[in-house]
Amino acid sequence: MKQTIYIYHTNDVHSHFENWPKIAAFLQKQRNEHAQKGETMLLFDIGDFIDRFHPITEATRGKANVQLLNELRYDAVTFGNNEGITLDHDELSTLYQAARFPVLVANLFEKNGERPSWLKPYTIIPVSDTFRLGVIGVTVHFAKFYELLGWTIISPFDILPSLVTEVRKQADFVVLLSHLGITDDETIARTIPGIDLILGGHTHHVLPYGQWVNSTLLCGAGKYGQYVGVVEITGTTPKAALIETAALPDCEQTKQTLQALEQESLRQLDQERVAELSADLPLQWFAPSPFAELLASALREWCDGDIGMVNAGVLLAPLSKGTVTRKDLHRICPHPINPCKVYLRGDELKEVILQAHTEKMKHLSVRGFGFRGKVMGEMVYDGVTLQTETTEDGSEHIRRIFIGDKEIDPSETYAVATIDMFTFGHFYPEIHRAPNKIYYMPEFLRDVLAWKLTQRQ
Repeated sequence: MKQTIYIYHTNDVHSHFENWPKIAAFLQKQRNEHAQKGETMLLFDIGDFIDRFHPITEATRGKANVQLLNELRYDAVTFGNNEGITLDHDELSTLYQAARFPVLVANLFEKNGERPSWLKPYTIIPVSDTFRLGVIGVTVHFAKFYELLGWTIISPFDILPSLVTEVRKQADFVVLLSHLGITDDETIARTIPGIDLILGGHTHHVLPYGQWVNSTLLCGAGKYGQYVGVVEITGTTPKAALIETAALPDCEQTKQTLQALEQESLRQLDQERVAELSADLPLQWFAPSPFAELLASALREWCDGDIGMVNAGVLLAPLSKGTVTRKDLHRICPHPINPCKVYLRGDELKEVILQAHTEKMKHLSVRGFGFRGKVMGEMVYDGVTLQTETTEDGSEHIRRIFIGDKEIDPSETYAVATIDMFTFGHFYPEIHRAPNKIYYMPEFLRDVLAWKLTQRQ
């Protein structure tokens, strides 16, 4: 094949639309230029295009995001964990109803083992009479979470070897859209022959010129639309580059579309009344406050725990007396974080409480794991009493811990109602490695808050 194919790719935009007008202008310009030269241009997204931290995505459950992809004429997408496990079963099943592109996820199935009608494992794109491109999609294997939402997900390593063989028989060049992360992409390139190009996401890796592993070129374009990836394929040899979007001009029409979508989304969320507060709910990040204590209590009730435990930093602002709407709760608690119950022995729980009480942990700046705030903040409890003393240097130390009216028993097991963020990261090793965890899905913290505030009326 003498013709050069140009593949453009995005990943992990996470509803950070600040760069989207620039991306739109750039891709529209490139499409026009390639068309004038008679060249082939293809466009793929590698997942986590949606993120419910943004009011547009929250109000439309991601359908407006799909509209944006349609407008730029994407040729295929796969999806990530933000599409897959922050929407309930029905919301994900209907997310792509209006999509004008195939959605490629080879490793997701209904609970009965059947492939959803709206998903394809791969697509074959006939570039010319003599050259066909095979495109496969896979997403990260979060088995427990998909199971709770009514799906079955299998390891991509179980399905890819035979699938690549099947696609290879139909295509001259094989592309994998992989929302698995760089480590899995490298493993796939080393162990599964027949894939020419892996366009990656999930771990937000930036590969300015790609990375060769054996005979497979790996690509990654960071996060939040900071880059657009481009791969030139001449013959069967790909060459990768990244385009930084910061200095690119905006598409004014896209800016207007986003402004209109945001205004309508905020109006819609503001119309959904949750509760009427008879008094303010104050909040402090580094001291006890009523709002954080309310959330700890709500978690304990929701998860039926012995105690409730949550960091004050998940609440971004207090609530004022008067009407509380879904807009308010989304503004002050935008995180895609779910309630969780973890079973810890008393000695393990004590270690968590002591670590959470340190100034280092309170002021820890957190990124990822669903957290969309700034700092961890003070740990707030329901069902826990801390007996402290202040030393000569002014620091406060925990001397005794009470669960209910009894001092904590090192050998007793306690059901700790908290947030799933603590089970993903290594903030608290005792929670991270705890073998017995129960996740509550698809409700987010703001849904638990809405439930609790409704009860208070």
